[in-house]
Amino acid sequence: MLLSNKKVFFSGYVFYVPESVYEPAEDSFLFAENLAVREGDVVLDMGTGCGILGVVAAEKAAEVVAVDVNPYAVHCAEKNAKVNGVSDKIFFLQGDLFTAIRIGEKFDLILFNAPYLPSEDTEDDSWLGRAWSGGVAGRQVIDRFVAEASKYLKRDGRVFLMQSTLSGFNETLRKFEENGLKASVVAELALPFFETIVLVEAKW
Repeated sequence: MLLSNKKVFFSGYVFYVPESVYEPAEDSFLFAENLAVREGDVVLDMGTGCGILGVVAAEKAAEVVAVDVNPYAVHCAEKNAKVNGVSDKIFFLQGDLFTAIRIGEKFDLILFNAPYLPSEDTEDDSWLGRAWSGGVAGRQVIDRFVAEASKYLKRDGRVFLMQSTLSGFNETLRKFEENGLKASVVAELALPFFETIVLVEAKW
């Protein structure tokens, strides 16, 4: 039940997060604080987790599609959408990145707080581990996402991707451009141990 989960608060919203779902942290809050949603946008919230970005986006968006590979995250985000009064605007899907999305479907805004931390344990298949572990270089999921994102983006659309300097954000900028999108860093936050988290925006 939701009441047995941990409560996380952000800007008037409340999120209930069980142990099997990524708990919003500095990256989630930096992303949410810089979330530029236009009135009427159709939004894809990839890797929705507890639903924080999808819920915040739903205030202005016409529709939000929230996707996560973790079935517990999908259930959690769905409950949090109801708690925060936006469940009529958000649709939930379980799947691995864009495999859950119909070919030809396009979005005004695609959001992804990616699993970006380098991890020596590339076989970490726990649901929580998959939320943060990006493989040896931290780019295992990021590269797959960047290679596909432009196919699901409207011509005036935008992609926002959160990652760490530990996983090579310059490589992300270059790979977005290889896929026809111009990318730049729009927000960043320095963390301990020589790490900075960066929010990258990419658009046509």
